[in-house]
Amino acid sequence: MDINELNPDVLSVKPSALRAFDHEISADPEIVKLTLGEPDFNVPEHIKQAAIDSINADQSHYPYYWGIQELRDAASTYYREKFGYQYSADQIVCTVGATEGLAASFKTLFQPGDGILIPMPAYPVYKAIAGINHLVPIMVDTTDTGCVLTPEQVKEAIATHPEVTIKGVVITDPSNPTGVVYSEEQLAALVPVFRDNHIWIISDEIYGELTYGVKHYSLSKWLPEQTIIINGLSKSHAMTGWRIGFVFGPTGVIDQIAKAHQFQVTTPTSIVQYASVEALTHGQNDAEAMRKIYQQRCEYLTQELDKLGMKYVKPRGAFYIFVKIPEECHQDSFTFAHQLAKNYHVGLMPGAPFGDPQALRISYASSNENLHAAVDALKKELTRVGAIAE
Repeated sequence: MDINELNPDVLSVKPSALRAFDHEISADPEIVKLTLGEPDFNVPEHIKQAAIDSINADQSHYPYYWGIQELRDAASTYYREKFGYQYSADQIVCTVGATEGLAASFKTLFQPGDGILIPMPAYPVYKAIAGINHLVPIMVDTTDTGCVLTPEQVKEAIATHPEVTIKGVVITDPSNPTGVVYSEEQLAALVPVFRDNHIWIISDEIYGELTYGVKHYSLSKWLPEQTIIINGLSKSHAMTGWRIGFVFGPTGVIDQIAKAHQFQVTTPTSIVQYASVEALTHGQNDAEAMRKIYQQRCEYLTQELDKLGMKYVKPRGAFYIFVKIPEECHQDSFTFAHQLAKNYHVGLMPGAPFGDPQALRISYASSNENLHAAVDALKKELTRVGAIAE
């Protein structure tokens, strides 16, 4: 059987360049990695104990495909108290991580040929899921507006793509890779253009609990009938490998998303669901200690990058800094990142997969020691190529 006879939509999507680069540099036993969005904290003990208790209680049978009632009830209460979400348990689907929630939502909301706006820089998974679903990703460069999508940019994208019916937009807030957080005013300004053009909003809020000195807002406050929220416990409770996410949406639409979810994965693991009930009912403050440490790391990195003269958009959330490679280096992001890994055993993520080949993403979900090593490597490389004086 010829591989070219397989589904062309899958064949056209390249494997994750982020994972490939991380895998490549991981062959170096000395590598210090600030690549993936992987919290360096462990899952809180009370959540681990809840998983153990669930195993011992033989809670290992098929759960309801939407997610167990206790978990959806807990998610309704938790996120209402955290962010003001107004969703009942019957408007929530529990998914296998946020990514599966995104996949089920894209599959449900859009038809082949529909356009979807993706503000750049952006996490590459959005474009990949759009491609697999025959959608037309319209990449909107937001670097001139502080990496925040504006109403004018939405109107321009609509005007310059008359051949495409734009049905959706992805808003990642806080942002991966930039750490940018939308203000209440910036979100409110987008409401009329989304409402008037009947654009579905996919609001990826997985980093919502990790903000620094600013409040997290959701577009569901203004447009609940057009907003699908994606959230989960991977970042807030350091549960990346547990794979639990949530989709919040209006009645009727969420029922259809639940069907797309059911026939892809059936349901998240039962044990993880029971442990997640514990996370949401007794772990309301679990993210706070992590958030404070991330903020300290962010402040350290921004101070050091300022000393090196490197440009970036100031992060207000998540645990990333998206920093420009100085023009004097005359290197693209993959070349520069490979040099750091080869010469100094430090791994930073190339910016090209996010849409900027002249940038690097630094994850500060890592130890202070590793951050110091990264700063030292940057200083040595910039000195080596003559971008800064010795």
